Amino acid sequence: MTDTRILALEEQLAHLSRSVDDLSDVVARLDTENAVLKRRLQMVMEREAEREASAGGTAILADQKPPHW
Repeated sequence: MTDTRILALEEQLAHLSRSVDDLSDVVARLDTENAVLKRRLQMVMEREAEREASAGGTAILADQKPPHW
């Protein structure tokens, strides 16, 4: 009885250990993707700031409220 119980616990521990390893891999991959997305967003923000600055500081028409507002 005790051997069967120990074997079941070892089996469960092996599955849990595998799950932890898999989740760790997912977290590492998501961290890398997050870093890439942050860099891309920063680049887009910098480009937009440059575009606005080169437009002479005027507001983009899409950002302006219509006169009737």
